[in-house]
Amino acid sequence: MSDVDKIRIRRALETEGAALSDLSMLSKQSNGYDDAFMDACRDELAVTPERLRADEYWVADADGICGCASLSINYDKKIGVVHSFFVEPNLRGSGIGKLLWQKLQERAQTHGFEALVLDADPNAEEFYQNIGFVKVKDTPSGSIEGRFIPHMRLDLKYISV
Repeated sequence: MSDVDKIRIRRALETEGAALSDLSMLSKQSNGYDDAFMDACRDELAVTPERLRADEYWVADADGICGCASLSINYDKKIGVVHSFFVEPNLRGSGIGKLLWQKLQERAQTHGFEALVLDADPNAEEFYQNIGFVKVKDTPSGSIEGRFIPHMRLDLKYISV
């Protein structure tokens, strides 16, 4: 059995907000950001009970959380918003991101979304391009005044799960 075979994708529990917040911070900081930058991002990356109730949070679990992704449901626009997508830094390239991405695609199809959008960390832009997202524009960061990040979109009519 490969390591990826041991990973189970499941809905996050309401009690896991702190662990998901910690994972998000750890994964983001592994891109080389300093403590001051991370402090500025803390609120935006926090996985609160309200966010856990409002969005679909999915975790990759292999005897502990090793990745997470969230999907906001926006039926009015038929667009899903990926708010977070993080993998334990030392497990990148292990297939966890692929499993989480498959789950988000499945859920997007279930909800009848026409597209997915996200605001990407510049260090993750290539990852998202590799799975089909296209940069639409630069958008202001939700955490850092004066910083702009890639706003990306994926048209789902060409994707099959």
